Amino acid sequence: MPIKIITDSGSDLPLEVAEQFNIDIIHLPVHFGHERMPEDTDIQTFYAKMRKSEVLPKTASPSPQVFLDTFKKVEAGTDIMVICMSSNISSTFQTAMIAKEMYEEEGHPNAIEIMDSKNFSGGQALIVATAAKGSLTCSSLEELKLMILDKIEAVNAYFTLHTLENVIKGGRMNRLSGAVASVLNIKLLLKISEEGTVEVMEKTRGISKALTHLLDKLDGKQHDYDKAMIAIVHSNCEQLALQIKELILDKHPFKEILLSCMGPVMGTYAGEGGIGVAF
Repeated sequence: MPIKIITDSGSDLPLEVAEQFNIDIIHLPVHFGHERMPEDTDIQTFYAKMRKSEVLPKTASPSPQVFLDTFKKVEAGTDIMVICMSSNISSTFQTAMIAKEMYEEEGHPNAIEIMDSKNFSGGQALIVATAAKGSLTCSSLEELKLMILDKIEAVNAYFTLHTLENVIKGGRMNRLSGAVASVLNIKLLLKISEEGTVEVMEKTRGISKALTHLLDKLDGKQHDYDKAMIAIVHSNCEQLALQIKELILDKHPFKEILLSCMGPVMGTYAGEGGIGVAF
């Protein structure tokens, strides 16, 4: 039975992957003040607007109705897998579960699995891409679910931020601590934990050292380069991301790399100049 893959915009899934596997992306609403940003706003426009804004844009979870409407568009006889960003940083997973209950109460025939990726951005994109490929070979939705549960457990995701401005604006660091860190050129190496939360792994002086420590994390895991994928995400710093890509390939010849820019959801919290890798 065919399987339809659906995810949310917190995944920062590369457009070419979404198109190749016909993946639907549910967009999280993003507001600048009282103005809702159109879903088709291009990345450059978003970052330029955020750069000028004194306050951060606000993000919210999609409504259950948005998920339900998407489920109803899937043709009968096609099962559905929804891969959501970590339930510990967003309520998107919970709203998708509500939509599943609504769908089943209405008597629709397709089976649905809602998966908590315990990730976001590159880590989530890696899981979604794995699900998309697996949907072509797995004999059932249950088989694909077991594959993706294993993948969720296996993914490692790290990132570092060029600026703490958005972390401070968003209330995730007090202004005094943030100001001190900025003056001292402190950069944070962050990890997505097993529970899908953000952990500070290291504090370094300068972005070069932070990126070196980020790349060092790839050495701690065995990679099957003929099959393994790696995701590289950036927040409006494509040239730096391409340099990181080349540094990775020099030492770790992954067969496939997912390269993408963080969209409005993740870009709001990362600020410009952030780099993340997931493998």
